Amino acid sequence: MRSSREVKLTAAGQALLEEAPLAIAALERAVERTRLVGAGITGTVRLGYAPPAGFETLGAILAAVENDNPNITVIASELFSAEIPARVLAGELDIGLALHPEPMRGIRTEALRVEPLAAVVSKRHRLAVASSVPLADLEHETLLLFPRELAPVYYDRILRACELAGFQPRVRAFSKPPVHAMLARLLGAREVGLIPASFAFHSARAEPGVVARVIVEPQIQAQWSILWAAGARSAAITLFLDSARRCATDNDWLHPSKARAAADTDSLRATEL
Repeated sequence: MRSSREVKLTAAGQALLEEAPLAIAALERAVERTRLVGAGITGTVRLGYAPPAGFETLGAILAAVENDNPNITVIASELFSAEIPARVLAGELDIGLALHPEPMRGIRTEALRVEPLAAVVSKRHRLAVASSVPLADLEHETLLLFPRELAPVYYDRILRACELAGFQPRVRAFSKPPVHAMLARLLGAREVGLIPASFAFHSARAEPGVVARVIVEPQIQAQWSILWAAGARSAAITLFLDSARRCATDNDWLHPSKARAAADTDSLRATEL
């Protein structure tokens, strides 16, 4: 729109200006995808992932890989975080997705997602009525966690946060069955599960007997990292990593404040339900 003094975009023009970069980026990805298909770049990536990644995080990554690299086959296996680096180093896996993996010589690690922890409790539990749970409110609760040896850094991070909040947590270790078995146990209304918020809220939607509430004051952050062998030369691995990084960028996974806002919204929505 032009006047005698200035040029101003119409509403339609402003909308086009805002959407154009996204459209151009999508077009560029489509062109690159076509090039890869035409070049015949194929391969198999063996991926090991920790159980709490099994829904939102893993699904988003696999969708990104499929979109960018349709000729790459991903074989995914569920493992505990402590197992993954050694499996990658031994050549049994190409890529790992783990919670706070321990450093290991010969393994490269890159942060992919940071998100808050959430408490998962029965709808009959006293904490279920709150929209979020201050960490100090867990002082007299029993925390249901997987054994320390399955994710040592992650486990120690939770205990350290409790100690800094002024209490020594009571922990009951829940050894190696599927995560869904933990959710079934939480229906008994006695214990509190602590898991990454993305998985916690998915679980609460899937299991009507439990609810998820973000831990606050302070928040405990969980960090997902992607791992691969330092000497890896596979084109399929490189392309997988590129897609995973783009997925993290597109979803703002490395911005904890945005992750907290999303989790808080889920908490509020769940409370209203």
